[in-house]
Amino acid sequence: MKKTIYIVLLIAFTLSSCSDNFNEAVDFTDIENPNLSETSIVGQPNSSKIWLTGLERETSLAYNEIIILAELGSDNYINTETFFNQFLDNIDIRVEDPDIRDTQYRIARLRESALFGLETVGPADSEYATITEAEYNFYEGLSYMLAGMYFSALPQEELGVAVSSVENYNSAINSFNKAITINPDIPYYYMAMARVYYYLGNKSAAVDAAKKALTLDNSFIKAAKYDQDDGPSNTMESALFARSTFDDLQPLPTLDFLDPKYSFLSSGEDPAVNFLKAEEAYLILAEANLSTDIGMAKQNLKNLLMLIATREVRTFSDTIEDRTQDEPGSRPDTTSVVVNGREGLVLYRKGEQISVPSVSGTSLTDEEINMASTEDELLKLIYRTRQEVFIAEGIRFVDMGVKLVIHENEILQNPNINAGDPSTVPVIPSFISSVVSDLDAITYDRTSGMAMTAIDLNDILVQNKTSSEVIPFY
Repeated sequence: MKKTIYIVLLIAFTLSSCSDNFNEAVDFTDIENPNLSETSIVGQPNSSKIWLTGLERETSLAYNEIIILAELGSDNYINTETFFNQFLDNIDIRVEDPDIRDTQYRIARLRESALFGLETVGPADSEYATITEAEYNFYEGLSYMLAGMYFSALPQEELGVAVSSVENYNSAINSFNKAITINPDIPYYYMAMARVYYYLGNKSAAVDAAKKALTLDNSFIKAAKYDQDDGPSNTMESALFARSTFDDLQPLPTLDFLDPKYSFLSSGEDPAVNFLKAEEAYLILAEANLSTDIGMAKQNLKNLLMLIATREVRTFSDTIEDRTQDEPGSRPDTTSVVVNGREGLVLYRKGEQISVPSVSGTSLTDEEINMASTEDELLKLIYRTRQEVFIAEGIRFVDMGVKLVIHENEILQNPNINAGDPSTVPVIPSFISSVVSDLDAITYDRTSGMAMTAIDLNDILVQNKTSSEVIPFY
């Protein structure tokens, strides 16, 4: 009864206000502008390419929502004083969180946009090309992959049943297979497939897909693009760089040399988010090799280092950035600082310029790879490197085994979902929840130049490698 009352009130409110429902984005029946009628879009030559551009934009908007939440929820950054989400830094996952709502809806909009392209726009376009059809299938698969990565369950249709992350991953595989069947020469199709198989723990399939991706192109990148003038702009760039003197998102000192990954380019171009790249294939191969061939695992890590050495490094001024304003000197900010016994991880930002990798960077060295003698030592290096390579890309959160919840709006409106269902309860591994207060905690002695993180989460992940929630190949 209580849920019914809520639904009635919510419907009344919705009818009296603007809705963000995707149906309205493609329902042309109430639109009076002749330039926006359905017939002015569907059935027009090259409309499928135009719709594909819209799909790419939806992807950029989805990553804007996802990355902020995922990075705050990881140990990569601490939210010291920003207008961004105030809950996720402590992995406080709530069904009423509007940022989780927006993330869920953006994934749904991406899915529905891809389906509308496949079912309506594409077939009605006389210029509809198979490569465009393949891309539609890829983006549909991407929506399912994102649902599986970040949520324990999400519906795959409006007011549908909650579909588990495993089922969403399997739907992603189906869509990626369709894309590959149509156009088998796109490396990031295979990389997306490899990631899904990786998180499903299917080692042989993940390895096969990763190898196919690298065979096609051993340095590929698939990016979400941003534009400050016409939008959307890169929200993570705003968080890391554009906010300038604010005490904003501060990285762990172990990751300081990689921050800010996104920096100002021009008024017409914001930095891209590289959401699929060849580095991931090498990391999957190295991890898969551990149990059978440590030598090959080491070689794949060395191949990774050679690739990273070719990636763009941006040089720019970051003098306006203070590591802290409220507590000057409380965070490492000079190159002489030693973090957890390691040197060279912290940048000095008060000089003329700094240089930061914009695609991938790592502190991993050939010497470290050579010196690692056990499976666990290499596994820790792999996860430390995953953290570095994927910083500000939303992957660390997934590697921690944390899952978001279905939002309250969905619970109230969808008769298939009720409060207390598994999909409405956060998934946080016990070995993560027990150290939440220490995820971003550090100690720093400015006089001695010594910094320590309260914990090493990579150690904790490796210690729990047999858990079903993390490190999927074990």
